[in-house]
Amino acid sequence: MHHHPLALLLQAQPLPADTLSRITETDVKTVTLADLVLAGGPFMVPIVLLLLLAIYIFVERYLTIRRSNPDPEPLMRQVSEYIRHGDVQRALMVCEAQQSPFSRMLAKGLRRLGSPLPDIFASIENEGKLEINRLEKSLSLLATISGAAPMVGFLGTVTGLISAFMTISQFEGTVSPSLLAGGIYEAMVTTAAGLIVGIPAYVGYNILTNMIANVISKMELISTQFIDILQEPAR
Repeated sequence: MHHHPLALLLQAQPLPADTLSRITETDVKTVTLADLVLAGGPFMVPIVLLLLLAIYIFVERYLTIRRSNPDPEPLMRQVSEYIRHGDVQRALMVCEAQQSPFSRMLAKGLRRLGSPLPDIFASIENEGKLEINRLEKSLSLLATISGAAPMVGFLGTVTGLISAFMTISQFEGTVSPSLLAGGIYEAMVTTAAGLIVGIPAYVGYNILTNMIANVISKMELISTQFIDILQEPAR
């Protein structure tokens, strides 16, 4: 006796839930971060190195700039008080004890007391430029990383796509979709990695630049106040 195909289909028992879960766990491969890094190929090496360098530069500069940006008002009050009492040596001691860009600028001006005011102002300004150069050390490298990392990533993607399409041409168009998709996703990994490095590096560069701008504005205020104090007796 022949059974209708539909009846056979209705009599089929469904797969147990645990069997389905085992099949899913076996067939679906979990992709880890390490797998993605390895999938990116040799171009991931310079991208990872740029990431480590960017982290080092940002942390080192951030801590340095923070240490170099104390509140200058207490120092300025002490120095101005000593200058008004004619105790230049004590004012110098206060400046040398703090060791900040502001104290070094004031110390430079105090050592030039007795010279014409334009000369004193010029010496303070020159010291300020030196301090800014010290603070901006390695910032240009961080800016370069923010632009170079995505470009290295794009280069890795382009070479990966070239390799994928060369494989297609070798198989004369009969390549499986899974092989094509695998080659493309591996190529795109470097672009994502380059952007992951480049965007934070760019943000970090702007954070540090704004911090330095804050220090510079305080430097300008300190130098102006110092010259005003020196001019007070002549008023």
